[in-house]
Amino acid sequence: MSHDDCIFCKIIDGEIPSAMVYEDEYVYAFLDISQVTKGHTLIIPKTHTKNIYETPEDVAREFFARVPKIANAIKATYNPIGMNLLNNNEEPADQSVFHLHIHLIPRYGESDGYSSNWITHTDDYTTGDLQTIAKEIGASI
Repeated sequence: MSHDDCIFCKIIDGEIPSAMVYEDEYVYAFLDISQVTKGHTLIIPKTHTKNIYETPEDVAREFFARVPKIANAIKATYNPIGMNLLNNNEEPADQSVFHLHIHLIPRYGESDGYSSNWITHTDDYTTGDLQTIAKEIGASI
């Protein structure tokens, strides 16, 4: 299912060129043009879905089932020392293309060009707070 204004749908349809890594009936994987690190790959479902919140379970199942296959291919090819998987949902979380996708970013060392700096709040939540939060989320499932 394609959306006329979606750049990723245009890539799937061949209207925009890409460096394809893998394709089957459910997903399309290609190199990110930014190449944060060598082998930085995007995996997208062929079914247009805006983000994880709007993704039907069957689409998610097929999409995420292919992630290990592609990650292992990157690992076998370039032997990174680690790999970050990144998925941004909605603009405040830095989603810039509104078609579900996951970044596979191979890691080669501290100076490889990728950084992720989290501010943790370990001291802000007691064990009881964490149990309450877990129950609140669980009640919505």
